[in-house]
Amino acid sequence: MSEFDFTALFNEDYLYFYEPHLTSERNEREVNLIWTLLQLQAEMTVLDLACGHGRIANLLAQRGCSVSGLDATALFLEKARQDAQEGIDVEYIQGDMRSLPWTEHFDCIINWFTAFGYFDDEDNRKVLAEAYRALKPGGKLLIELQSLYRILKEFQANAVTERDCNYLIDCTRFDVFTNRTYTERIIIRDGQVRQMNYFVRHFTFTELRDWLLQTGFQEVQGYGNNGEPMSLDSRRMIVLAIK
Repeated sequence: MSEFDFTALFNEDYLYFYEPHLTSERNEREVNLIWTLLQLQAEMTVLDLACGHGRIANLLAQRGCSVSGLDATALFLEKARQDAQEGIDVEYIQGDMRSLPWTEHFDCIINWFTAFGYFDDEDNRKVLAEAYRALKPGGKLLIELQSLYRILKEFQANAVTERDCNYLIDCTRFDVFTNRTYTERIIIRDGQVRQMNYFVRHFTFTELRDWLLQTGFQEVQGYGNNGEPMSLDSRRMIVLAIK
């Protein structure tokens, strides 16, 4: 398995190129969906696992949830704290999702925007086990990621993103033996060129459902992009597991 350059991948360049896609309208829409699927209520305890720069966590806190956000990237957490509105209190923690500091603490855990599948399978399972441990009995885990069915249907080896004459170039191969995409990312920005490697493990709904049931979850449901029943055409896959 090739190396995963976490610090090289998740940095200011990442925020720069993804910013035009992560609009405030999109954030509101996704939080509405999360709120509905998890049947959230004010004062529920919620963990945003791999919270990034807090675009979901801050909005959930705004609606009255008691929110913690865990991420490995200090830069993202700093931005999350800065973006939190006056009076919005989210507990932001730098940490590793394979080792969580809570037991039976949360009503719900969210893992959003393909933030699962960054490790070998043993450690990916460890992430699920840690989430399970951190949930109260009856608690819910919500994972949102790319649908493997859709990836296979529309696989592109090369993709270019341009913003203000700066470029993000992804060269990707799909490994059928591991269901992983391996990507070499090249960033050309302000005359500087940087290169990094990363991989993501992808799942069919049935495989991820079985992993969750093996972890101990009692029930697992699957949805498409907007909370509709999942289909072959769903670009994203949302998986809800109940402890």
